[in-house]
Amino acid sequence: MKIFKIYSLIIVFFFSLSVFNIAHADCNISNKSALKGKDLAGCDLQNANLEVAVLEGVDLEGANLTGANLKGADLYGVNLRDAVLKNANLAGANLVGANLIDVDLTGAYLKGANLKNANLIDANLLRANLERANLEGANLRDVVFQGAVFEGAFLNGANLEGAKLAGADFKDAVFEGAFSIREFI
Repeated sequence: MKIFKIYSLIIVFFFSLSVFNIAHADCNISNKSALKGKDLAGCDLQNANLEVAVLEGVDLEGANLTGANLKGADLYGVNLRDAVLKNANLAGANLVGANLIDVDLTGAYLKGANLKNANLIDANLLRANLERANLEGANLRDVVFQGAVFEGAFLNGANLEGAKLAGADFKDAVFEGAFSIREFI
């Protein structure tokens, strides 16, 4: 009887390990060409190299992308809600229509990124570099942009209601049709 119990425990143990591996298998990003539409929600992708990766439609909700290289990546329509992208490189990335609600982009490098019509409500972009970024039509309500650089950025039609912009640099930025800009200029 003891042998049966030990044997049963071993089977349960190995079954548990296989279920654990299956549940976390989606975090594998080694094949960059097979990431489109993948569910990477909650994955720890710190310092991942996803330069020029096609991540269109990927679910990255709650993922940790601290220090990740997403330079030139295609993140069209990606769900990054509650994700952490501190000090991430998103230079030239396509984030058109992306869900960036409550995302932490503290110190992120977004030079030349396309955030047209992106939703960044309550996001943190403290000290982020948005030089020459396209934020046309973006929802930037209640975003923290303190110390951010917007040099030459396009904010046409952006909603900046309640945005915190103390110390932000808007040299040569374009604001035509932006909402609530009177509150911080």
